[in-house]
Amino acid sequence: MTTQAQQTVLAAKHIVFMTGAGVSTPSGIPDYRSKNGLYTGHHNAEYYLSHAYLESDPIGFYHYLKENLYHPEAKPNVIHEKMAALTQRGQAGVITQNIDNLYQVAETKNLVEFHGNLYQVYCTQCGQPVPWADYLKSPYHTTDHGYLRPNVVLYDEGINQQNVDRALALLRQADLVVICGTSFRVYPFAGLIDYRATGAQVMAINEEPLQLPFDFEMVQTNAVKFFEGLTLT
Repeated sequence: MTTQAQQTVLAAKHIVFMTGAGVSTPSGIPDYRSKNGLYTGHHNAEYYLSHAYLESDPIGFYHYLKENLYHPEAKPNVIHEKMAALTQRGQAGVITQNIDNLYQVAETKNLVEFHGNLYQVYCTQCGQPVPWADYLKSPYHTTDHGYLRPNVVLYDEGINQQNVDRALALLRQADLVVICGTSFRVYPFAGLIDYRATGAQVMAINEEPLQLPFDFEMVQTNAVKFFEGLTLT
């Protein structure tokens, strides 16, 4: 049976999904801040994912990313698929903190990868894009031996302004904002919601209740079950 919350999603004309690592954990990708997350197992994880570490130890940085963040075998789950279907209908857009490429694989439209994408790799010397599979073999460009890196936002780096602008444009036309799979504590991502359209409804889908400084509907449930029950006609 479709719940009232699911009916709200289906009835909205301009949905913006704001998502985090919890959307991808059902696909086998570890999250960051849960008790078994990357940041818990590696006490210096934020440093290892910083521009400062990249500059000081580029080979160590490369091995850390390769061993901890890349999961090329992962596939989109029902959350990605249903969100993507809604974007393909022109009914939704997605602003995600995730850098795992699964929304791209699911053919999501109106997608803002706010923190970039691990699978978009470029040479820091010549600027040319390089296949991610080549990057996993070597951190150096075969043509000019330039250092390769993924196009992701590291700690102590700024957000791409184009991504900020695209995210704000989506939120300014939203009639429903759905927060899913995120603690919603990471800024500036969480601050984007302050720019939502006046009157936009906000819903959070999460197994753990969120405490947010504005009016919203808390749907305390497993997101996989919620989207499995979302019947698109």
